[in-house]
Amino acid sequence: MEVTALVLLSPWLLGMVMIDEREVGVVIKKFGSRTLPSGQLIALEGEAGFQADTLAPGLHFGYWFFQYRVMKAGMVRIPAGEIGLVLANAGAPIAPDRILARSVPCENFQDTRAFLLNGGEKGRQLAILTAGTYRINTAMFSVITAASAAHYELEPGQLRVYSVQPDAVGIVTTLDGRPIDAGEIAGEVVPDHDNFQNAQAFLEHGGRRGLQEQILLSGTWNMNPWFVSVEQVSMLEIPIGHVGVVISFVGQAHVDVSGTEFRHGDLVEPGHKGVWVTPLYPGKHPVNPRIMKVELVPTTNIVLNWAMRTESHKFDQKLSSITVRSGDGFAFNLDVAQIIHVGALDAPKVISRVGSMQNLVDHVLQPIVGNYFRNSAQNYTVLDFLSGRTARQTEAADFIRSALSAYDVQAVDTLIGDITPPGELMKTQTDRKIAEEEKKTYEIQEAAQKQRQLLVRETAMADIQQQVVASEQGVMIAELNANATVKAATGESESIRLKALGQAEAIRTTGLAKAEAYRAGVDALGIQNYAALQVMQIVGERNVRIVPDVAVTGAGTGSGLVDALIGTTLKDRMVPSAPVETAPEQA
Repeated sequence: MEVTALVLLSPWLLGMVMIDEREVGVVIKKFGSRTLPSGQLIALEGEAGFQADTLAPGLHFGYWFFQYRVMKAGMVRIPAGEIGLVLANAGAPIAPDRILARSVPCENFQDTRAFLLNGGEKGRQLAILTAGTYRINTAMFSVITAASAAHYELEPGQLRVYSVQPDAVGIVTTLDGRPIDAGEIAGEVVPDHDNFQNAQAFLEHGGRRGLQEQILLSGTWNMNPWFVSVEQVSMLEIPIGHVGVVISFVGQAHVDVSGTEFRHGDLVEPGHKGVWVTPLYPGKHPVNPRIMKVELVPTTNIVLNWAMRTESHKFDQKLSSITVRSGDGFAFNLDVAQIIHVGALDAPKVISRVGSMQNLVDHVLQPIVGNYFRNSAQNYTVLDFLSGRTARQTEAADFIRSALSAYDVQAVDTLIGDITPPGELMKTQTDRKIAEEEKKTYEIQEAAQKQRQLLVRETAMADIQQQVVASEQGVMIAELNANATVKAATGESESIRLKALGQAEAIRTTGLAKAEAYRAGVDALGIQNYAALQVMQIVGERNVRIVPDVAVTGAGTGSGLVDALIGTTLKDRMVPSAPVETAPEQA
């Protein structure tokens, strides 16, 4: 029984304390031989009060209940993607020129004794706790996480690892450090502070409080929100066809590198204060817009309109038609388009001289172009200006090109657009022009009538000519027919003549032949016999009737004639008449 009681009372008698592996033991000494000095919260020499050393997991002896009280606190856990801020409840006071306690070696606030002995300061700490688990003396330190941020007037997002988005930059403002020098607007870049993650190194290297020249690029950063605030802005994008002229408000001392020929501004090398001699070319650039200004300058041709229209670049938004007065006292409006070009290497000179492209338009181009046309218009009448528009345009282009070259700007061309002369003058001119055109119309109509008359005359002549040609052709044909007839008659006459000659010759020849035959017959038969023979031959050849068809006797003269007549009539009716030769009636 006594042994059992002794065993049960042994933890009390031995002052035994058991600390779990996920706990830390915070020791409070109820009394001691010495007391804590005034203002000191944590005991380092065994004084009564909160002890600097904590109890690690395991079994510990000598912590009798009547002298010590051991509070078991959970380990501090910082989740991944978060940070922990630390408040020290004890330590040396923070220096008057600082707002955060400097960092000291103390194993991430797990060694309270080291923190105090190394000069750790009371209050908000520069150092932070990153993701992990820590054995913290909760009597000495209060750790703020995203879960407990609201109790310390913080937003949970401030206790998360800071992330700078792609294509963005982080503009940093530090809340602690030495003040920025007079005449400066941002703290200069200092080395070896791991992008503001090591706040103590930043301060030790002379980091200044306030806006910083250095920026954060895309990535995640363990940033102490008590030490820095970060603003994200998009990277500077310079489009194709432009350059960016940098006007830096911070940097090294101003040293002009523009040369003696350029007397209208100063140019400096990159990294110095002023207008950088080297422009930024198309692309994305991590520029801090709080410490430098970048003026975009188009390197393509720029069209500026002194008219009622505006180009997309809006440089000519304030320009309007130019009102001029001619030599004959008429006022009229003039639309002008001016094309200019700024070279990439000339852009810094232009910006150094005029400040911006809009200033170039408002303070250089507008007065040069406007005044030129107002002055030149006085040398011409309205009508001369209208009629000589091409010459006026050429003169203007030459003058403006020469004037702009002094500003390192190239004048590509000057174009005169609409010209709006006075209405009353244009009415007079219109009436005169209409009259002239009507006169021309009448002259044209008159010429057309004359031409028509000539056409009618020529048409009639053409028709008569056709008849003349037909008549001439008829006469020619008649002559040809007559000539043919004559030729035919001549030929026929000749033919008849020749035929007659031939027949005559034939007859003569026949006659000679017959005469020779007759002569031979007479010689042979004698004249009488030969004549009788010829008579008989002729009677035979010609079928001459020797005996008559009706014989008339001489018995009675009257009856014989009647009988002959009757017989002849009956014969004609009975036998077809045929041509016969009749012998002469006999008496």
